[in-house]
Amino acid sequence: MNPAIVWFRHDLRLADNPALHAASASKRPLVCVYIYSENPRHAKSHTPRSPGAASRWWLHGSLEALDETLAKHDGQLTILRGHPVDILAKLATATKAEAIYWNRRYDAPGRALDDAVETTLRQRGVAVTTCNGHLLYEPGTLRNQSGKPFRVFTAYWRAALKLSPPEKPLSAPRKLHFHRLPKQGNAKFKLNPVPLSRLALRPQKPDWAGGLSATWTPDEPTAHAHLKRFLATPLDNYSTDRDRPDRLGTSRLSPYLAFGNISVRQIWHTAHTTVEKHPAPGKQRQLAKFLAELGWREFNYQILYHHPDLAERNFQSRFDPLRWRTDRRGLEAWQRGRTGYPIVDAGMRELWTTGWMHNRVRMVVASFLIKHLLIDWRTGEKWFWDTLVDADPANNAGNWQWVAGSGADAAPYFRIFNPILQGEKFDPEGDYVRRWVPELARLPAKFIHKPWTAKAEQLAIAGVRLGKTYPRPIVDHDKARHRALLNVKSLA
Repeated sequence: MNPAIVWFRHDLRLADNPALHAASASKRPLVCVYIYSENPRHAKSHTPRSPGAASRWWLHGSLEALDETLAKHDGQLTILRGHPVDILAKLATATKAEAIYWNRRYDAPGRALDDAVETTLRQRGVAVTTCNGHLLYEPGTLRNQSGKPFRVFTAYWRAALKLSPPEKPLSAPRKLHFHRLPKQGNAKFKLNPVPLSRLALRPQKPDWAGGLSATWTPDEPTAHAHLKRFLATPLDNYSTDRDRPDRLGTSRLSPYLAFGNISVRQIWHTAHTTVEKHPAPGKQRQLAKFLAELGWREFNYQILYHHPDLAERNFQSRFDPLRWRTDRRGLEAWQRGRTGYPIVDAGMRELWTTGWMHNRVRMVVASFLIKHLLIDWRTGEKWFWDTLVDADPANNAGNWQWVAGSGADAAPYFRIFNPILQGEKFDPEGDYVRRWVPELARLPAKFIHKPWTAKAEQLAIAGVRLGKTYPRPIVDHDKARHRALLNVKSLA
């Protein structure tokens, strides 16, 4: 039989990969391909956002792991570089492929690109099959009573939970058959596979990824290990511990989910099955809270689907006149974790070192940038896009707009997180700050979230010299809050 092409994207796994499963079920020999293309320019609308630096590091590891897994089945992942429309058309011709399979994307540029690929291949007689391998409920599945997309999460999730449960995840194909590509020297095969190293996804000089390598292993088995660990104990106190950056209370699955090392259906059904097998008082409530976080991701994808410029324009246009400040020093202090507010600095340093930040702290640092410094939320969104290993086009933009107050179901603009109180409430002993801001490690918990209130002798005993070893606050909280509230009045 002539082969089928499986086009991998953000679904870098074998289990519960609907496109791979359907292609394998066709009994055709497979050509598994990944196409790397930065800012393709085939058409103006076909410009998917290029991955940031931390995401490129994760992508390298995931592609390497996927290729090793395919090799165990006597296959390989072919990596090609260029524009997908041209690449796939040539690949189909060179291999005489009769079908292509992929899992759908939901950002507007990705959808436009996929439509262009589908049109081109169908014209050449190649059958195209697309699947849902990324979401529980695809955008458009849920509408409010007026027939419009939901704008409020609670109503959206309530409606989602009334639907039939998501389909059960698919097992990895037991046996895969592969098609051998023509030799590179064959004149008919004008596409030369690219070694993964040539994509230069990992940093070289300097290699800043030591903290990422020490923290993460981007592959399918590790994703499931994280899920198993989380369901074993942390889920028991999830509703409270998820807000504690000093505890291992979250699943830490976000990067694995973003790149498809694990599927959302696998998480959903494994969590349900585990709780059913090991019931305990209150565990269903904890499970519901955890699954609602998956629901928030679904909600953000629905918003992105209908508002493709979510990372660029205010979801609520009434925020367009808002005045932003240009503050290079403030921005740099925020990026480097040198604001003088320990919980903010701890979060930004955790991000810089590991490519990840605790969810509660993400809200605090985002609020600080937007409302204490009055710096445009889009600036913060871009920084997170470049530094997060879990940078996701829907969640990243949607969450920044939520904090800014300009998004769907957003926090009110006048909700301004107090970084001192947030630290004292969610890192009461200062363990999180001590880990990421070691120059404050010897301060008592009473002062660790507001070191400027300690007496000189207390600072001396702790080895802290404000303005020297640790900065003084770059902005006064009360004054910054007042300034932010005055700024929002300009919208009236």
